[in-house]
Amino acid sequence: MRPDIVRLFQTLPHPCGYFSERTAQNLVIDPSAPQLPRLYDLAIQRGYRRAGGHVYQPQCGVCHACVACRVPVAVFQPNRSQRRCAQRNSDLARHIVPARYTDEYFALYRRYLFARHPNGGMDAARPDDFARFLYTAWSPTYFIELRKGDTLLAVAVTDFCTTGLSAIYTFFDPDEHVRGLGVFAILSQLRIAAERGLPHLYLGFWLDAHPKMHYKTRYRPLQVLREGAWYAFDD
Repeated sequence: MRPDIVRLFQTLPHPCGYFSERTAQNLVIDPSAPQLPRLYDLAIQRGYRRAGGHVYQPQCGVCHACVACRVPVAVFQPNRSQRRCAQRNSDLARHIVPARYTDEYFALYRRYLFARHPNGGMDAARPDDFARFLYTAWSPTYFIELRKGDTLLAVAVTDFCTTGLSAIYTFFDPDEHVRGLGVFAILSQLRIAAERGLPHLYLGFWLDAHPKMHYKTRYRPLQVLREGAWYAFDD
């Protein structure tokens, strides 16, 4: 096979993770392709997403609910609620560390899944599931830790790419719900991107009318990918 050719695979139909009455299919870049690490940046710009070692985008035929979205970092303006969240969490320290497994991370991850996704399958995660889902050998993944003293309160799993940061997953202490740690994790990613001169924060997929995805529209201005081009969400 020519080195500049990469195979794409389409998965078989499977239950949709967002709408229980629908089925889904994904288009996946060959996970064994040796050039996958250098193609990853380009793939993100074209609406792909990473889960473990798989880089994919939804390819569901009649359903087009999943829309890639990103925040242009230089012009992001936090709203009043987000500014209050930042102030509430001003006592937290931020650390950027390479992605890895530790018992401390896994314990927080399990607590988060039990609280947020009970009986959904993920709450039975094992240590090898933690690594397989969040990072892989080639991915440019770091953990953004948020700590109160020595106590770990949140981890934002983030891919550091040349075109921007990609927010992969965030897990946090479910007992600290007043802090709004999920919001603060995104604000932290936006600040880190700005500090590093990176143009975008990729937030994965936005789904219209899905309550768990609505929060992404609160980070303005927001851009969405339509027919291969990025447009302002409000357009």
